[in-house]
Amino acid sequence: MAALAASVVVPTLAVPTMASAQSAREVRESARDVRHDERNLRQAQRYGDRHDVREARRDLNDSRRELHEDWRDYRKSHRNDYRRPAYQGPRGYHYRPVAVGYRFQPAYYGNRYWVNDYARYRLPAPRAGHRWVRYGNDVVMVNMRSGRAVTVYNGFFW
Repeated sequence: MAALAASVVVPTLAVPTMASAQSAREVRESARDVRHDERNLRQAQRYGDRHDVREARRDLNDSRRELHEDWRDYRKSHRNDYRRPAYQGPRGYHYRPVAVGYRFQPAYYGNRYWVNDYARYRLPAPRAGHRWVRYGNDVVMVNMRSGRAVTVYNGFFW
C-alpha cells in the first residue's frame, strides 16, 4: 500500500514543472501555426474561391486565439518575469492609457525605458527604427523617429 501511495504522489509533483516547460514550446508552435495559416489565407485569396478564403480566415482566427491562450498560460506560469519595480516616469508624468498612433514625447521613450530583453517576455523583435518601451505597466512599440506608438499591450507588467 505504501509503495502504491508513493507512486501516486510522485507524478502529481512532476506535472506542474512539465506543464510550465511545455508552455514556452506551445507558444512557439502556436506562433508557427499562425504564420502557416496566414500563408494559406494569402494563397486562398490569390487562387481560391470564396469558400476557400472563408475557411482559411476561420483557421487563421482559430490559430490566433490558440496563440493568445498559450501566451496567457505561459504568462501565468512565469508571473515573476512580468513583475517589475514601480515605474518612474519623466518629470510631470501622469499615466493615461494610450492606443496605436499615440505620439510620445522623447522623454518617454529614452533608453531608460527601453525593454531590451523583449525575447524574455515573448515579445516579437522590434522592426528597424522601432523599440519596445515600458510606459507605466504597459509595453509599447515606438517608432523612434516619430515617437508614434505602433503596438500597445496594456497591463503587460504587474
